[in-house]
Amino acid sequence: MEQKLTQITAEFVADFMSFSPPERASDAAVMGIADFFAVMVAGSVETAPNLVQGMVFERSGNGTAPIYPSGVHYDAPDAALINGTAGHVLDYDDVGIDGHPSTVLAPAILAEGFALDQSGEAAVQAYLAGYEIWAFLSDIEPGMLHDRGFHPTAVYGAIAVAAAGAVLHGLDAEQTRNAIAIGASLASGLTANFGSMTKSLHAGRTAQAGLFAARLAARGFTASEDAFEHPSGFVCAHSPSGTPDLGRDPEFGSIWRIEKYGLNIKRYPVCYATHRCIDAAIALAGAHDLGIADVAEIRVEAGRTQFHMLRNTAPRTGLQAKFSMEFAMASAIVARKVGMSELTDGFVQRNDIQSLMSRVKRIPTHAGIPGIPPRAGEPMHADRVQIALKDGRVLTSPMIEYARGSWQNPMSAEELREKFMDCTATILGDAAARRYFDGLMNLRALPSLRELAPALSPA
Repeated sequence: MEQKLTQITAEFVADFMSFSPPERASDAAVMGIADFFAVMVAGSVETAPNLVQGMVFERSGNGTAPIYPSGVHYDAPDAALINGTAGHVLDYDDVGIDGHPSTVLAPAILAEGFALDQSGEAAVQAYLAGYEIWAFLSDIEPGMLHDRGFHPTAVYGAIAVAAAGAVLHGLDAEQTRNAIAIGASLASGLTANFGSMTKSLHAGRTAQAGLFAARLAARGFTASEDAFEHPSGFVCAHSPSGTPDLGRDPEFGSIWRIEKYGLNIKRYPVCYATHRCIDAAIALAGAHDLGIADVAEIRVEAGRTQFHMLRNTAPRTGLQAKFSMEFAMASAIVARKVGMSELTDGFVQRNDIQSLMSRVKRIPTHAGIPGIPPRAGEPMHADRVQIALKDGRVLTSPMIEYARGSWQNPMSAEELREKFMDCTATILGDAAARRYFDGLMNLRALPSLRELAPALSPA
């Protein structure tokens, strides 16, 4: 008989405030929330979140929260929907476990924490609870959800947010069990929609759904007691391998998966599956002063699952280009960077970029993807770029295991600040952007999340 996994998980979440997560775990949560806030502000001017905003109604009073940067209030789940969509639309948010933890956890926690007048420390605890549940569910599945067409952010994320919401609401074990079981039935998201507005909707809708689940449970709404472990429950229904390890001891509270897996902060606003190769291509192009006329072929050695996600081989728009290894390599060579200014329709459609994209050859060499630890017994995966020149030479990068900004190769504090300011200063103004950064990086000392708005709102 399988263990009562749903109940064990619920008891851990309901008793979460009695645990003492390590300092590095809390630091990761703070970094994830701060980085999410930056990319959310940058994404707030995009079409997708503004279309979503038009689908919900402004509110005032108890239970509401602001969207950023405008400060307009909505019911907290709706604020999480809008802010989550804004935070993922640029694909510039962090990567961890097997998806994007902060882009669902942070908007939900900031919204519900604001509505409940919770402290920054409570926000960090809620984040950690959600992360640990997600990481465990991912751990017991030997296959990769991406390979079945599932977007893990929208699948595991719904349960993670429900757990975070349960912490913020102070739900007991029975209510928490109902919350995560409701969240399990609201989990959904297809990789076929990568490269479209709908991918960002995955994040917003998941943040909204998880809070909806927690709020329903707080009001007495019920769900199955075995929603995880039942033969037709969440784990088996979403299992690509068909052999999930439902008997594994979760070891909740004795091990902290966020210490092991952490968060990978993005340097480039494109799919993380390209980042190691971008680092390699920029280094080669800069070291050898390459131009488009020098290049005969670019050979990219990377994971099969990476290429599966990078579905656009000949993109024509900036949004499509976010999921294209061909564009990433062309931009790295031509511009020596892959940034916001390159992810425009005009740049993507330039003749030199289109020409160079056609010279990229994909070489699948392993199964893993950056940011996702290899399964037990598997070697660490690495990527490599080779550039064949027209003069006959072949330039080869080292094998790259960790992109800059990864948990194992982190950005410096100054690099984190630079990314934050680059994302926010134009929209918020320098002074307000600096105040937000300082407030978020010292989140644990914040008495109330309401101090983030309107006191720090843009002029």
